Amino acid sequence: MGELKLMKGNEALAEAMIRSGCDAYFGYPITPQSEVLEYLSREVKKESGMVVLQAESELAAINMIYGAAGCGKRVMTTSSSPGISLMQEGISYIAGAQLPCLLVNVNRGGPGLGTIQPSQADYFQAVKGGGHGDYKLIVLAPDSVQEMVDFVKKGFDLAEKYRNPVMILADGAMGQMMEKVRLFEPIPRKTEFPNWCTTGKPVGKNSRFITSLFIQPEEMEEVNNQLQKKYRQIEANEVMVEERNTEDMEYLFTGFGLGARICSKAMEIARDKGYKVGLIRPITLYPFPYATYMKYTDKIKGILDVEMNAGQMVEDVRLAVEGKTPVKFYGRMGGMIASPDEIVESFEKQFIKEV
Repeated sequence: MGELKLMKGNEALAEAMIRSGCDAYFGYPITPQSEVLEYLSREVKKESGMVVLQAESELAAINMIYGAAGCGKRVMTTSSSPGISLMQEGISYIAGAQLPCLLVNVNRGGPGLGTIQPSQADYFQAVKGGGHGDYKLIVLAPDSVQEMVDFVKKGFDLAEKYRNPVMILADGAMGQMMEKVRLFEPIPRKTEFPNWCTTGKPVGKNSRFITSLFIQPEEMEEVNNQLQKKYRQIEANEVMVEERNTEDMEYLFTGFGLGARICSKAMEIARDKGYKVGLIRPITLYPFPYATYMKYTDKIKGILDVEMNAGQMVEDVRLAVEGKTPVKFYGRMGGMIASPDEIVESFEKQFIKEV
C-alpha cells in the first residue's frame, strides 16, 4: 500500500509526476494550476535527474515537450485553458509525429482570459482536436484528487503504449480542493530507450527521423491511415466508464469530472424522492463510452446531461443513443458550479412534468 496523505489536487498531481519516473516537466504558471510548478520546483531534488523548467511561454513549453519526447523521455506539461490554447499547434505536431507525452488542462472559465474559476468548457478542444488535422488525444477526466494521482501513472502508460499524447482534463476546483489520497510507490526512471527515438545514429544502422511533415499526399494519407487504425484500437481497448444504480433505473444522470461527482449526490436526492435515477460517468472522454449509453436506450425514459459549460459532451451522449431516448441538458457557465438540488429541480422540470 502506498503512502496516505492529505493533499491539494495540483500538488498531488505534481507528486505523482515525481513518483511516476517522469524525466522532465516543462511548463508555465497560470492560475488555477500554478501550484504544480511551485511544488515541483520545491520538491524535485537535483540528484534525482528529473528536469523541471519554467519555459518563457506555453509555446516554448510544448515544443520542449516535442523535443524531449522525441528522445524517448517520459515528459509532461500542465496548464489551464488559455495556455492550452496556445499549445495547440505543438500538440498537433506531437500527435502527427506519434510521440508519447502527458498533458494536463486544469480548466478555467472562458472564452478569452475569462475567470480563474472552474469550468468544463474545454471538452470540445480536448476531445474533438483543438489543433489542425485528423488527430486524437486520449482524454482522462478525473472526479477526485485520488484520480488526479492515479491518472498520471495511467496516462504515461497509455501514451507509451500507443505512442500518442494523453490529456488529463480536470478543472480549477479539482486542482484546488484538498482530499485524502493514497500515493503509489515511486517508479524507477527508465534507462532503456525505445527503438524509434532519436538518441543518435546507431552504428551500422539507418538514421532515425521523427517528423510530422510529409510533403507527398500519398505518404501523408498513409500516415493518416496508420493514425486512424491506431485510434480504432484505442476505441476498442481503452474505454473507461463508471455506472451506478443502473440496474433498476428509469432515468439517467450523466456528466464528467466534477459535474459527475455532483450528479452522484443529485442522484441520491432524486432516489430519496422516489425517482429511479442512475448515473453514468465517462472516465475516458476519448475514447467515449458510446456503447454504455446505447445498451440502456430501451430501458429508460430519459437522460439529463450535466456540465459546467453551455453543452458539449451532451452532443456525444445524443450521438450515443441515436435518438432512441430523450436527452436534456443542464449547465452552468463562466466558473459557476451547479448544486445537487439545482440538478434535481432541472430534472423534475424537464422530465417529470412532461411525463
